[in-house]
Amino acid sequence: MYKFILMLFLAVTILSCGTDTDAGEFVVGSDYLALNNKVVLIDTVTVDMSTINFDSLVTSNQQRILIGNYDDPIFGKVKSNSYFQVASNTYSLNTGGSDTETVNYVFDSIVMTLKYDNYYYGDTTKVQTFDIHRLTQKVKPNVDDKSFYNNSTLTYNDESIGSISYKPRPIEKDSITIKMNDTFGSELFQKMKKREVTDFDSFTEYLKGFVVVPSTSNSSSVIGFNASTSVIRLYYSKSPKDIDEESYEVEFTISDVTKQFNSISSDKTGTLLQNLPNSSSKLSSSLTNRQGFIQSGTGVACRIDFPNIKQLKYISEKGAIVDAQLLLKPVNNSYSEQYPLADSLKIYVADNLNRMSGSLVNSAGASVYGILNKKTDEFNENVGYTIPIGWFLQKEMWKQSDSRSSLILTLPVISKAVNRIVLGDQKHLKNKIQLKIYYISY
Repeated sequence: MYKFILMLFLAVTILSCGTDTDAGEFVVGSDYLALNNKVVLIDTVTVDMSTINFDSLVTSNQQRILIGNYDDPIFGKVKSNSYFQVASNTYSLNTGGSDTETVNYVFDSIVMTLKYDNYYYGDTTKVQTFDIHRLTQKVKPNVDDKSFYNNSTLTYNDESIGSISYKPRPIEKDSITIKMNDTFGSELFQKMKKREVTDFDSFTEYLKGFVVVPSTSNSSSVIGFNASTSVIRLYYSKSPKDIDEESYEVEFTISDVTKQFNSISSDKTGTLLQNLPNSSSKLSSSLTNRQGFIQSGTGVACRIDFPNIKQLKYISEKGAIVDAQLLLKPVNNSYSEQYPLADSLKIYVADNLNRMSGSLVNSAGASVYGILNKKTDEFNENVGYTIPIGWFLQKEMWKQSDSRSSLILTLPVISKAVNRIVLGDQKHLKNKIQLKIYYISY
């Protein structure tokens, strides 16, 4: 009796939602096309939204030095320090084949040049300040691990050995150059001159690495630099130096990108996300002003659940979901030129504890992404991400077990950026998530 009442209720609801003309464009087999078959549009299925937080993200071996911090009006205080180890092709001075020449060499200067990689986020019109510190701990992952993470840190000396204050120009300029402390540079030069540093092992024993730290007083953006092309150059020359005498240099680079990582953190105090639970739990959008959140770098992701999807199998004795579209709307005023929307969303399938089993795929096994519609209008009603999820919902509807899978929404570049998105849930006043399911009974 209960099943009959449920079927009747669903049938009435569905028929009130659509007709054959609502079917849109999709392809079904010829067996479905009998005249007595019914295709309906269902747009009343419950969609639950929540926010989760990954334990950690791998940020080593990403080819990007990410430095900066800013006060995000929604996500709180976001900060990225970058750690790295450097090495040189040679640890000898230019002797020209004679060891006696080294006594005439003197230290000139040492600089760090960071090459822009065109990534930036936040307000680049304001002054940014970086400081360089020496590491007091070797750049070495934990036992039985080859990676560093967004929450990894290494100890470093409090004294700054180089500083710069500048306005970032990541598109217009090629690089920034930071003059490093002469005392530090002279000490390194003497170590090489006296052959106390002769190879990589002796060098890293003396100089374990660096961390570049943004100032918290005036930073307002996060900037990306190319890890492979950024360098430290130590300049020296002969003494006394003639006018035409050339300078020499020793170049240090990040030769092993697995020994470079970004420590990305956020202080969510005072925000809607300040009570974000551990990675196996979720924060319902009912507690965050009917919104879900995504942020790269810090591990914040949006979770989507379909609690009643199994009930659709009671519509008819034989039926199938032939297409389904999930439309997600960014919340008005949550994005701007400083905080732009990403072109796409990366989608994963996960269980109730947020353990991901893989990427969302279609019936052909190809990965499915959420694609941004950039067409704007006066009220931004057309701006949103469309995700085809028909194959996923069909499998969920007919799943034999009581378990349900969730969708986890992230940004494609999750480990070396700090971009973010705010999405409206099904009860949001202006930017509701929408689910359209095309169902055929036969």
